[in-house]
Amino acid sequence: MIEHSLSLCYRNKLILAPMVRVGTLPMRLLALDYGADIVYCEELIDLKMLQCKRVVNEVLSTVDFVAPDDRVVFRTCEREQSRVVFQMGTSDAERALAVARLVENDVAGIDVNMGCPKEYSTKGGMGAALLSDPDKIEKILSTLVKGTRRPVTCKIRILPSLEDTLSLVKRIERTGIAAVTVHGSGGSHDHIQKYLDIEDFRQATAASSVMVARAAMWNPSIFLKEGLRPLEEVMQKYIRYAIQYENHYTNTKYCLCQMLREQLESPQGRLLHAAQSSQEICEAFGLGAFYEEMTRELNARRAELLARTPEAVAEPAEDTSGVIKMAVKFDRRAYSPQITPKMCLLEWCRKEKLAQPVYDTVQRPLDRLFCSVVTVAEQKYQSTLWDKSKKLAEQAAAIVCLRSRGLPEGRLGEESPSWHKRKREAIDQDPEGSRNQEHTVPGELCKKLFVALGSGEESPLGGW
Repeated sequence: MIEHSLSLCYRNKLILAPMVRVGTLPMRLLALDYGADIVYCEELIDLKMLQCKRVVNEVLSTVDFVAPDDRVVFRTCEREQSRVVFQMGTSDAERALAVARLVENDVAGIDVNMGCPKEYSTKGGMGAALLSDPDKIEKILSTLVKGTRRPVTCKIRILPSLEDTLSLVKRIERTGIAAVTVHGSGGSHDHIQKYLDIEDFRQATAASSVMVARAAMWNPSIFLKEGLRPLEEVMQKYIRYAIQYENHYTNTKYCLCQMLREQLESPQGRLLHAAQSSQEICEAFGLGAFYEEMTRELNARRAELLARTPEAVAEPAEDTSGVIKMAVKFDRRAYSPQITPKMCLLEWCRKEKLAQPVYDTVQRPLDRLFCSVVTVAEQKYQSTLWDKSKKLAEQAAAIVCLRSRGLPEGRLGEESPSWHKRKREAIDQDPEGSRNQEHTVPGELCKKLFVALGSGEESPLGGW
């Protein structure tokens, strides 16, 4: 058995629950600021994690686990390393161990989700589906305990009978795990609305520790002994972390919507709902200057790193002689959501009976920024400015082509007649389409509690 190099104690702790789309780095850091002892990441599926590459992000001072499509699946930093628990969804012992070994040097504990009843988890034999296969549960947990350097925990749901639940927990205990979380009925909605309620809940349930989900999602300062902080203050602090660690704006927006709840229809809520970038979110909360300052700081870090290691700078692979270049970026706010430069360029090529545009995009290894070259009618076009994503880089290349040819690029107030016609046709065909905007609705979350194992080691009881 591998000796654990870090022992994470689960006794008398306040814990941020694992919550899908909520338990990302900004929320975890915010919960720690307000007094949480341990924070869980959102459930991450083993197969997805095994496709990831571990990358040290020197610009953000983070460790990123990056998927083949360059999406960051899990991001962590030194500040939370001794208190963050990595929760995985798995139905296979060997895959679970492979994931644990991939992340164990960057987290404090490993947790297996055996409580999620959602179809995306259970259909793969994960989550609550494991509860019907105790042998598999035992194999997964035993393999992890023996093979990883971090304490192992799991989260289950209450079974139909108390006897069955206790029998399963005792079998789980024998695998040597550090704690078990049992998903009860949840306490955030009816019982936990302020810090003192957490202790009352602990006393009422005789739990060793309490894990909070919904109440912490609504206001992470629930962990603060001095009492809840004003929501505006909490949201601004959350946004600052989101910008500092380049959290994707859609995830930032989702978490803020959960905090606003009944205030979603307020003027600020409507501004948030309309935001289509991190910058627009900041502007909605009076943090436009902070966004600009942090962007300059991060860009300066990138430039400094590139200056120290110029050999790491990748340029477009093809010969750039004859490439038409401009220093342009794609600003989402300047375009209709339904019309982009790439769409305009494709439409023009079809109209002129030309082959569709071909994009060749490269990523710079050091700062992971992108640059794209688009070929149209045997001519290449490229923006000299590097971008955060492949999609943005391609849009910028399309803009260079369109501007070079004096063509409309879909900017607001600059749409070509053909686009107007297409939009009118779309509305005629689907009169409800213009109103079918995606609206973020607060998710269903639960609270958890922890109880001590008979051996004296701690285990969570309550769950997500």
